[in-house]
Amino acid sequence: MSEQIVNSMQNWVSKVIVKFNFCPFARKEVEQQTIHYQVSSATSHEDAVMDMLNECFALDASPERETTLLIFSDGFAHFDDFLDLVDLANAMLCAQGFEGKYQIANFHPDYVFADSDEDDPANYTNRAPFPTLHLIREESMALALEQYDDPESIPDNNIRLARRKGEAFWQKLLSQCTPHQ
Repeated sequence: MSEQIVNSMQNWVSKVIVKFNFCPFARKEVEQQTIHYQVSSATSHEDAVMDMLNECFALDASPERETTLLIFSDGFAHFDDFLDLVDLANAMLCAQGFEGKYQIANFHPDYVFADSDEDDPANYTNRAPFPTLHLIREESMALALEQYDDPESIPDNNIRLARRKGEAFWQKLLSQCTPHQ
């Protein structure tokens, strides 16, 4: 099952994130195969945060890895529960001395931005087949942003594209990346 989950997330990264340029820095990492995909079966916040910290240590020990997607196969199906995990993960990142070294981006099948409607297509910029914590090296992100003209425009460009394509388009695309059991 883990292989199927990883394949699903790799498809999502290629067919959504890279193809539609939601993250203009992802293509390079896909081509260089520097994204590590780690599946976690954690269902408690504590176990999930321990898995996240273990992935931070693994990034420390593996400079050839640029980034890690920590994918939760069994837990955090409810978005509010996942947001609690994100808050705890960020707090633990700081408490364990990883603040300034790694940052967390997050994705969820039911992602909804604060102050957004549930059916706003813009939510699909952060929707993925599984609840996922994306660990990003801050130093690498800073370098990438220096090389990119107008990085502040990335979120607005993504929102415009998502809304132009519409909710049905993104639902179909996401479902094509999601394993059906």
